[in-house]
Amino acid sequence: MVWKPNVTVAAVVEHEGRFLLVEERTRQGRRFNQPAGHLEPHESLMEAVTRETLEETAYHFEPRWLLGIYRWHYAETGTTYLRFAFCGAVVGHEPERPLDKGIIRAAWFAPEEIRASQDRHRSPLVLRCVEDYLAGRRYPLGVLTHLG
Repeated sequence: MVWKPNVTVAAVVEHEGRFLLVEERTRQGRRFNQPAGHLEPHESLMEAVTRETLEETAYHFEPRWLLGIYRWHYAETGTTYLRFAFCGAVVGHEPERPLDKGIIRAAWFAPEEIRASQDRHRSPLVLRCVEDYLAGRRYPLGVLTHLG
């Protein structure tokens, strides 16, 4: 049997000191996460993060930097995630657009609010990505190659 991690993307979006998060229904109850989701076949990582952000928040996202690549093993399910987190800017909003199934709302939170709600995060990656962003981590998008 070949082991394969689940490849996911996430958008870390900051505007005027606040970060865009989604509140979603999960098996563990209502949880907060960055706009995030799985990479689909024939899709580049940047296409995936742009799509997922729009589907989950109704915001158009433009990735400008790779924030980091994160590996997280969720012991409860035995699933390993390989997350490609991007930071960038929102470049449009469709407030009437319906959000993905399971998404309760998209909202902007201050770093202190995110730190205070750790017990309701979807994974430890939520806060880690915010902290990495605040620490100034940024990698050029050119480090990624999509042959396709």
